[in-house]
Amino acid sequence: MKKSIFGLFLAKIEEFPLWIKQIIFLKLSDDIKSQVCEKFLKENSEDIFSLYKPTLTFKGSEELKKRCSGLDLNIYNFLEYCENNASILEISLNTFLSMEEVAKYFIFCIEQNYIEKPENIEIEAMAGFIAGKFRTGEYFRQKGVITDEQLEKAVDISEKSHKKFAEILVDLGFITRDDVSAMLAFKEESKKRFVLDYNTVPQGKSEFCNKEEQYKKEIEDLKRENEILKKRISQLLEIVKNNGTDLS
Repeated sequence: MKKSIFGLFLAKIEEFPLWIKQIIFLKLSDDIKSQVCEKFLKENSEDIFSLYKPTLTFKGSEELKKRCSGLDLNIYNFLEYCENNASILEISLNTFLSMEEVAKYFIFCIEQNYIEKPENIEIEAMAGFIAGKFRTGEYFRQKGVITDEQLEKAVDISEKSHKKFAEILVDLGFITRDDVSAMLAFKEESKKRFVLDYNTVPQGKSEFCNKEEQYKKEIEDLKRENEILKKRISQLLEIVKNNGTDLS
């Protein structure tokens, strides 16, 4: 397993003089506010999905060891990082996957009981929203911002309206416009891949396999084997011809 490169990065920043850290903080705060995501500055660390460390269940641990289900290699790599107490952030940075991709593996592993369900409802709600499992209304219902009745009321109105569902929730006063802007911005940003250290990017085989590349390689291997077989048959026919052997 790789080291926590983000942890090393943060440790380096913590060594900066206070007056440098102050400017970094102000610049980042202004940038976050410009994206209407000021609410993220007030979040508790236990509510942040990227800091969450998934815990393997017994079933997940056994599947990682025995691989009886024949899952995609990406799933096993994800479980291996979970076994080593890695956070979602560390998994993303070390595997060069976007937060959206990691969230999809996270949700899949919860559904298959490979990792424990988070006690904090915000974690699973955010993961489901990023992964595309929950739409805006369902996300806010999952985290307890709106009730089942409020969601049903919004759904009824949406069937008779051309407005976006999030706008209906805002019009009803169930959520604020800033809440929607922040979540949509976060989801869009989660699609981006982020490489902290370009020196660590694998040049050859990626740690997380790409099935399309794997299939292409297998096809090329078969083509080469086929060419070798053709040459051997041609050589055999030439030998038979030169020896005057009748094959009929």
